[in-house]
Amino acid sequence: MKAWEIAGNLFWNAQPVILSEEDQSWTSLREVSRFYDRLLSLDWASNVPGSGAPEKIMVAAVQALENRGYRVSDRGYELLQAGLAAHEKGDYVALHKISAELHYELNHAEKDPDSPYWQYHYYASFEEYAGAVKFPAAVAVDVTSDTFRDQIRAGWLAQMVGAAMGTMVEGYTSENLYRAFGEVYSYLREPNTFNDDITFEVAFLDAFREKGYAITSKDIALSWAGLIPSGWSAEEIALRNIKAGILPPDSALTGNPFNEWIGAQMKAAICGMAAPGDCALAARLAWADGEVAHANNGILGEVFNAVMISMAFVEKDVKTILRTAIDLIPSDSEYHSVVSFAWDCCEQCSDWHDALKRCCERYKRYNWIHAYPNACCEVIALYYGGGDFTETLHIITMCGIDVDCNAGMIMPVLGIQQGSGSIPQRLLHPAFSDLTTYMRAYEKITLDELVDVTVSSIQRAKTSQNNTQGGK
Repeated sequence: MKAWEIAGNLFWNAQPVILSEEDQSWTSLREVSRFYDRLLSLDWASNVPGSGAPEKIMVAAVQALENRGYRVSDRGYELLQAGLAAHEKGDYVALHKISAELHYELNHAEKDPDSPYWQYHYYASFEEYAGAVKFPAAVAVDVTSDTFRDQIRAGWLAQMVGAAMGTMVEGYTSENLYRAFGEVYSYLREPNTFNDDITFEVAFLDAFREKGYAITSKDIALSWAGLIPSGWSAEEIALRNIKAGILPPDSALTGNPFNEWIGAQMKAAICGMAAPGDCALAARLAWADGEVAHANNGILGEVFNAVMISMAFVEKDVKTILRTAIDLIPSDSEYHSVVSFAWDCCEQCSDWHDALKRCCERYKRYNWIHAYPNACCEVIALYYGGGDFTETLHIITMCGIDVDCNAGMIMPVLGIQQGSGSIPQRLLHPAFSDLTTYMRAYEKITLDELVDVTVSSIQRAKTSQNNTQGGK
């Protein structure tokens, strides 16, 4: 049936009625208006759930765009100041107007030819990236073994531990964490599993469960649209784009100044778990996942973490994993310059605090949610942690910045390497028996169910892959 026929039937069969005053639905429209006011308010001032750290996302949008080599106009800065003032006054009539015009200015920002950003190569596709690196040979992993199942369990559990620790303290400097809490080795309050990072990994897993290694960025984007009601920064903009019919890679590129923030880097673990011992496959999965909301260096951040997780199944030396992951980032990319700088700081400094100070000074122009300063923290914690779970978690926590994302990605490296028994008992909390999310269809999933779904999905994908290769 054609659309005109469906609409015609609806119209032709409609029977006239007279609504009472109370039935005319204006109340619901007022509720919608208040909802959009609250949503817009979050763009201008908010506090991070879990830690209470302050953030002004519209200020960060200007900052992020300038980090990416664009020049924001004087008019853009006038609007930014006007928006901050309007939000302070609660003037939502003005704020909606200002926000619309500021987004226009950001969408039409001109390239700054003097920005150091343009000194580096821009990687626009996985094929281009893969042609610039040499992957190590894949190492076979028996995905049907009890050892593999325990590694997957350890990977998820270590991520829950790291994310729970980090959620309590994210969004602050190392110095201010020390002033407030001293050395942190344990949870500062009762932990939980509320974490948007893991949410997006579950969405990937949901699509991977059906598509296996044939998964595409479109599959992942549609999984987001169905399962995830809202996001933050790059993910929120991508979600709105997807629901408007703008699919990857355009969902990451359209009106999205945050596409080199940490969002891709924070959800790489599942891509590495799905490709045990196979860096090339882990990188391909990470690229497909990353380009839903991110581009270029943002995606390379997800590749970096996915490769480390993949290697953790077959390599016991943490520094070897770290160095290999750095080498699998193209040397002419800006992301490589970041992780290489962090590595060099570690090589030159006897104390991790000194390495962190150097990195923080070099990347002080970047928001604390940007990929770069957080990638430095990952390198520092893995390098100085020496493969010890407790010390690595301590360092990544005390580095500050976006702690839950960072701890949630590097702690699975150690968990997978050493098995679930390596995670200190004092860090295992009853809350970790369930993963609680704000997703549709996954409001709560037990850890055992999460492990079962992950393992069975990988096993099916491997069987399908072997059958396809055997038929060639």
